[in-house]
Amino acid sequence: MADLNTRPNISDADSFYAELMAVHDGLTKTQSDALNARLILLLANHVGDREVLSAALSAAARAAGVER
Repeated sequence: MADLNTRPNISDADSFYAELMAVHDGLTKTQSDALNARLILLLANHVGDREVLSAALSAAARAAGVER
């Protein structure tokens, strides 16, 4: 099993963030939510490791103050 990497790991992270924000420009809240859901599913498929994905869900829920 691979561990969830929560350390900064994206090269040129500021540029990626700008690209992420730009892809949402002009979208409604519903369209933006749908885009985020598609992106999450694409990246989850790329990761593929169910234990890592479960750890990511737990970490995100904790960060949002949600109990799982």
